[in-house]
Amino acid sequence: MAKDHGPSIKNDEQYEKLREEGMSKSKAARIANDPNSGEKGGKADEYEERSKEELYEKAQEIGIEGRSGMSKDELIKALRNH
Repeated sequence: MAKDHGPSIKNDEQYEKLREEGMSKSKAARIANDPNSGEKGGKADEYEERSKEELYEKAQEIGIEGRSGMSKDELIKALRNH
């Protein structure tokens, strides 16, 4: 059973696990207090299923430098490492 961390932590068990993994107190608290944490993410297509143009636009949106000279595989790698 997880220790009670008081009313400021909604999910004590998740908070403790995140802290054991080395996460800061504030970040662990933010995640443990998020009612949607632990749920599967959005429904975005896999990068491999997207066109090079779509990948380029995403790279442009988040500001990846050198994107204009990148191949599709390089764009995927850059997006994943961002």
